[in-house]
Formats: sequence, structure tokens, C-alpha cells
Amino acid sequence: MWEGLKSLLIWLGVTLLVLIWLPLLAVTRLFDRDPARYRTGRLFRKLGHAISKINPNWQITITGNTDIDDRRPYIMVCNHLSQADIPLISNLPWEMKWVAKKELFETPVIGWMMKLAGDISVDRRADDRKQKTFEQAQFYLDQGCSVIFFPEGTRSRNGKLNAFTRGAFELAIKKEIPILPMVIDGTQNTLPKRSWKFGMAKQIKLKILEPVSGQGYDVKDTRAFSEEIRTLVLDQLTEWRNQDANEIDNLA
Repeated sequence: MWEGLKSLLIWLGVTLLVLIWLPLLAVTRLFDRDPARYRTGRLFRKLGHAISKINPNWQITITGNTDIDDRRPYIMVCNHLSQADIPLISNLPWEMKWVAKKELFETPVIGWMMKLAGDISVDRRADDRKQKTFEQAQFYLDQGCSVIFFPEGTRSRNGKLNAFTRGAFELAIKKEIPILPMVIDGTQNTLPKRSWKFGMAKQIKLKILEPVSGQGYDVKDTRAFSEEIRTLVLDQLTEWRNQDANEIDNLA
């Protein structure tokens, strides 16, 4: 009962933050003349940062390569464990445009804010979805703004690592933009899929790995490039959990 009440109080805090942020974001967008909507995007990410701070259940540790030039574009990729991944990543001190399914943009308030921030909508039923996603992502990359993909395509149901789709890696090879891998662990029990309740206090980890260049790969090698990055993510999860890779790999 206490966990349910605490979750309700946290959601109340989240709602209040969102109601404060929406008009601030709209006003910022009016005066943001940057084609990449950099200031608007940064303000939106700070909402995620604020949300992560009001939750007493989240004990966040961020390690790795955090000292990067935030106006040098990267294609960022990360494993995806729960809804809590978004505010967690928003703690990073740079702007990135999120690649997300169209349905999220149709969600009242949050969807409006994503549109104001310039995030990238993907209609997964459209035949030309890859081309349109690439065009939008390339626009931001040309403006010196990074983009982020969750290459698993959806949240993991069991905390294990799913297969990676190849879109982000194909784009990296074609446009000669380095991949910046990130790894998350611990969020799978803080806000599980299809649950509104926040779990017990949990150590949440985010690590930014070193950039990986796609040089030496051709588009026909996209699968090999994606597997190289997936192995880096899997190795980090294996180290954190002190488990055999086969125990946390949904492809094993």
C-alpha cells in the first residue's frame, strides 16, 4: 500500500512539473531561432532531469565519457529497459534529438512537448519510414546536434538485451558519423513495462562508452557494425550483473 501511495505522490510531482514546463517550453520555442531548436530541446531534457530528482527511489550513477563536445554530432544508441530510461538519459549535459514512435507524439502534453523540442517521429506502419527518419536525423546532424536511437525498438520485457535493428548503424556508415554507445541498468525494476508503480529504491546506472567509428564498414556490413556495438553493450551489462552473457542475451 505504501509503495502505491508513494508512486501516486511521485506522479503528482511529475504532473506539476509538466504543467510548469509546457508554457515555458512554448515561450522558449517562440524565440529559439536555431534550426536545431537547441535551446528548446535542452529545456525539455531538463524536465527529465527534474523528474529523476523528485523520485526518492532512484539512486543514479553516471560514468564514462561524459566530457564530449555537445555540438559535435553523434548517433547515440542505448539499450531500453523501462520508461525511466528517458529521464535518466536526460541527466546528460548535452542536447540530442530522440527518435521515437509516432504514437508518443500523439500523447497529450508530452507529445506536444516532444514536437516543440524537435524530436523525430517514426510512423512504423509507413513504407518510407526509414527514409523519412534518415532525412530528419541528417538535418539535425548537419546542424551539429546529436540524435539518439533505442535500437532494440522497444523496452525489454525481461531485462535482457534484445536484437538490434540496423537503422542507426546504416545511417552512421552512410553519413560517416560516429556511434556513441550508452548502457543502462537498474531501470527495469523501477518502472516496468505496463506498470504505473515505481519499484523499491534501486541503484540505476548509466555509462557512456567511447565513440565508435563506422570507418572500414560498408552499408552491406551494417549487420556486423550493429553486432559490434551490441557486443559492447552486452559486455557492460555482463560486468555489472556479474552474470554470463548467455543469461542476459535474449538471442542466446
